[in-house]
Amino acid sequence: MASTHQIYKLMIIAILFLSFTLTSLAENAELASVPQCKSGPHASFCNNSKESTKLKIIAIFSILVASIIGVSLPLFTQGVPALGPDRDLFVIVKALASGVILATGYMHVLPDSFYDLNSPCLPRNPWKKFPFTTFIAMLSALMTLMVDSYAMSWHKKRMLKSQANVVETLENGSKELEKENGVIAADREDAKSQLIRHQVIAQVLELGIVVHSVVIGLAMGASDNKCTIRSLIAALCFHQLFEGMGLGGCILQAQYGKKTSWTMGFFFSVTTPLGIVLGMLLQTVYSPTSPTALIVVGVLNACSAGLLNYMALVDLLGADFLGPKLQGNMKLQTMAYVAVFLGAGGMSLMAKWA
Repeated sequence: MASTHQIYKLMIIAILFLSFTLTSLAENAELASVPQCKSGPHASFCNNSKESTKLKIIAIFSILVASIIGVSLPLFTQGVPALGPDRDLFVIVKALASGVILATGYMHVLPDSFYDLNSPCLPRNPWKKFPFTTFIAMLSALMTLMVDSYAMSWHKKRMLKSQANVVETLENGSKELEKENGVIAADREDAKSQLIRHQVIAQVLELGIVVHSVVIGLAMGASDNKCTIRSLIAALCFHQLFEGMGLGGCILQAQYGKKTSWTMGFFFSVTTPLGIVLGMLLQTVYSPTSPTALIVVGVLNACSAGLLNYMALVDLLGADFLGPKLQGNMKLQTMAYVAVFLGAGGMSLMAKWA
């Protein structure tokens, strides 16, 4: 577990380093001064500092409550047998939340990155001569696969070493007893390997969600457009509620201790509100249409999109739908697919307003 936390910390440091590096590199793009980059098209009607501040305060508390409810629901049901991870209802709810996460990557984060990195506020060379968004998203998905793979390999190698030190040949035992012990050990190994898998999934998924949450919070906090903020509040509450349920389900399956589980839930809940507060504090110096902001936010969104899409398709939907529980129950599989389409459809519909 110590190494997994180290990997988690290293990934966060790498993202922060990437942000600062991109900020310095983006200084070369400041020469692109397009008139529409300085004032929005609805500045006369929608831009209202006093009204937008009120809406931001409402958004901070609304999103915080929705996030807490979403991530806490699976954790509170830990002591309810009917809602345990091995029950059908849990599988359906997790499928719904996975659909929301999938649509978040494809319908919200990826288009935002396209919009930022293809903005007229950026110079034509190189931003309009190469599809940076899809390239960065592809690299992000591959990097997520590498982290996923190496983390699992390290844990398995560590587990095999510990077993080699413990297992000893029984001198006077019968062959049947030795064989029985081998079967029990194999079952324990499979269970432990699956548990480690869930722990890696929970940590990598939270990383992708946290990055995206800070970015959208920062954009909302720095905006004075009351029309945009008003529509974002409902959309982000829905988004955080069901995304939190998906993350909470992964944390529950990872079987962390109470301290670790609630710490991860806490960080998920506060990232978007903190992003809004940070955006409000930096409002005088932060311009969402500046070349520096567009490049940094666009690249981070592309990274987040690649990570979320990989996690949703491979670690959440793929692992569940190709697993023995759903493969052995066609009725449950059909209900889970309906839940996925409902979650993805509802989140896709939100793209109309946010």
